[in-house]
Amino acid sequence: MTRPLKFVNTNRSTFFATVRERVDVYFHSQELSRHANGAMWAKTIFFLAAFAGLYSLIISGQFGPWVTLGMAGLLGACCAFIGFNICHDALHGAYSANKRVNKVFSLLFNLIGANPYVWTITHNIVHHTYTNIPGHDEDIEVAPGLVRLSEEEPLRPWQRFQHLYAFPLYGLASLSWVLRKDYIKFFRPKIGQHPTLNHPRKEYVNLFAYKALYYLLFIALPLVVLDITWWQFIIGFLTLHLVEGLVLGLVFQLAHVVEGTAFPLPDETGDVQEAWAVHQLRTTANFAPRSAIASFLCGGLNRQIEHHLFPRICHIHYPALSKIVQQTALEFKLPYLENPSFLSALRSHYRILHQMGRTA
Repeated sequence: MTRPLKFVNTNRSTFFATVRERVDVYFHSQELSRHANGAMWAKTIFFLAAFAGLYSLIISGQFGPWVTLGMAGLLGACCAFIGFNICHDALHGAYSANKRVNKVFSLLFNLIGANPYVWTITHNIVHHTYTNIPGHDEDIEVAPGLVRLSEEEPLRPWQRFQHLYAFPLYGLASLSWVLRKDYIKFFRPKIGQHPTLNHPRKEYVNLFAYKALYYLLFIALPLVVLDITWWQFIIGFLTLHLVEGLVLGLVFQLAHVVEGTAFPLPDETGDVQEAWAVHQLRTTANFAPRSAIASFLCGGLNRQIEHHLFPRICHIHYPALSKIVQQTALEFKLPYLENPSFLSALRSHYRILHQMGRTA
C-alpha cells in the first residue's frame, strides 16, 4: 500500500496557529456563532423558494417552449447556487452546530444530482487535504486527456485549442455527476490516493435510491405531465445541466487554476515540504472578494482562501475573516492571491488554458 502523503511542517507552520488564534478572538470578542446567522437563513429560504417555484412553474406546463426553456436554465443556475450556499456548508458541518440540521440540508445535494457521501470523500477529504497536487486531487482533473491544467500532464496536439473548447466541457460537469461520475467514484478502490473500500451498506442504498428519485423528478415526471416531444425534453434537460455545470465548473476553476496558484509535487520521500495551511495559500485564490453579488450567489466560494483554511465556519462570516487572514499572511510574508473581479479571474484562467495547451 502506498504511504499516505504528508505535509512536513516548516518554520512557517506557525502561520496557521496565529491566524486561527486571531479568528477565535474575533468570534469571542464579537460574541458570534461560527455557524449560520439570520442572513444565512434568509439566503437559504430564498434559494429553496426559487428552486421550488421554478420547478413548479415548469411542471405546470402553463408556459410556451421558450419561456419553459429559459426557466430550465434558471433552475440549473439555482441548483448550483443551492449547492454553493446550503449543501456545501452543511456537508462541511459549517451550517449549524446541530448535526441533524447539517444532515438534512446535505440531503438537498441529491436534488441537484450529486451524491453527498461521494462528495464528502472527493471534496472534504481529498481535495481539501491535497489541493492542486497532481495524482491526488482529482478535482483538478477536468476531462483527462482533453484539458491540461498542470505541467506534469503530457501535452497532446489537440490541447493547443483547449482555451476554446474547455468552457463547453465545464458545462458537462453536472450531467456527468447525474449519470456517471458518482457511480464510478463509488465503486473505485481509491479516489486519488485515498482508499475508498468498505462503504457502509446504507450508502449503497442511498446512492441508487436518491439517483432514482432524481431521475423520477427530472426525467420521468416531466415526460409524463408535460405536453412536449422527447427532443424538446432533451433540449430542456441539457439546458438545465449545461447552465448548472458551467456555473459549478467556473467557480471551482477560478479558485484553483489561475495565474499564481501552484501545482506542487511531493518530494522523493513522498512528502510535501511545507505546512498544510501554507500549501492552501499557494494553491488557492479569491475572486471578486468585494462583490456583494458574487458573495451572495457563490456561497462565499469567491473567498476560497478563507474556506480552505476554515471549512467548518459558515461562509456568511468570510468577509470579516478575510481581513484577518490577509493581514496575517502579509505578516508572515506568504502569498494571498486575489483577482479583483470575476472577469479578471476568468481572463487569468483563460490565459492558463492557453499556456498549458502550448507549453510542454
